[in-house]
Parts: sequence; structure tokens; C-alpha cells
Amino acid sequence: MQHYPKIWFLRHGQTEWNKAYRLQGQLDSPLTARGREEARQQARLMPDILAQGPAVFVSPLGRAVQTASIALAGAPYRTDARLMEIDAGRWQGRLRADILAEHPALEGERASALEIYDAAPQGEGLAAFQARICSFLRDLTGPTVIVAHGLLGQVLRAEVCGIPLSKAGHLSNLQGCVYVLEDGVERVLEVPA
Repeated sequence: MQHYPKIWFLRHGQTEWNKAYRLQGQLDSPLTARGREEARQQARLMPDILAQGPAVFVSPLGRAVQTASIALAGAPYRTDARLMEIDAGRWQGRLRADILAEHPALEGERASALEIYDAAPQGEGLAAFQARICSFLRDLTGPTVIVAHGLLGQVLRAEVCGIPLSKAGHLSNLQGCVYVLEDGVERVLEVPA
């Protein structure tokens, strides 16, 4: 297993399309009121992390930038296109229920969201997606905060923790928290209830 610097990973808050179960991929929709609240919860966790002086990278897609503007409370960051969500090709913008109705094998297999995106016609595909994420990870030189997307987070967290890619789609995919990845182990920071 390759060793990576300590990573704090934040998934963007809930979006209008998350709420509707519509595949976003590299298209975008704004955060919901709940999504903005989830970003505010992350903001409560970030001061001690940011005080450590990590590098901070954000996906250039609007929902991640909107989350970063709240969760990082104005801290500077750089965007990196390698942190964009997986491209779902012709399925971007479509309702998950419609896709599953047209492709009953996916529903019968109880496919994870990652497996559905991987099956998308003219999509990026899982191998290219993983290669893009690993390219980003190899460039890290020290502790890093990342604000990005759910499926990207699953693949990134699997890579850092030595979990097979085939199991990445079954990892948790929480919003409003911070995943801490250190020495191949993951833990979740949450605001106390």
C-alpha cells in the first residue's frame, strides 16, 4: 500500500440534484438549504485543521466551490480539475429511477452509485477516474484538505486506505462531516449533536 500524507476530505453539501436523485457527474446544481447547513457544520470542524497550515484543494465544480466558501470561511485554496466528479456521459442530468428502469440489471444487482456511473454510456469510466485521482494523490507533498465530491471521495478514500476499488462504492458517503485519512486509516469528524 502506498503511503500518502494526512488528508482531510470534505464532500460538498446536499445539492438540488442530490435531493432529486439526479446524476450530476460534471454538471452542476446549487446547494440546498440542508447542503448549506452541512457546509456550516464542516466550518465548525475546520479551524483547528486549518491552523495546522495544510495545502487546500477544491474541485472547480460549483457545488464544491460553494461548499468551500462556507466550510473554509475564506481560507485560501487552489482548484484542481482532477478533483471533479466522475463524468457520467449521456446519463448526466438524468434521474436515477429512469436509468434503473431502462437498465433493470443494474437495479437487480443493487449496483452502487459508483457502479451506475461506471456503466454510463460515453462516461469517463472507473479506470480513468481512478487514474485521475491517483495522479492527484501522487502530487501531494504534505498534509492536505480536499473539498470535492462523493464518488471521488469513495475512490480516493479506498486508494488511501488500501481498500480494493471493487469495494469503494460501498464506503460511506456522508455530508456535513470531515473524513480524516492518516496512515491508511479513516476516521470521521462530526459536529456533536
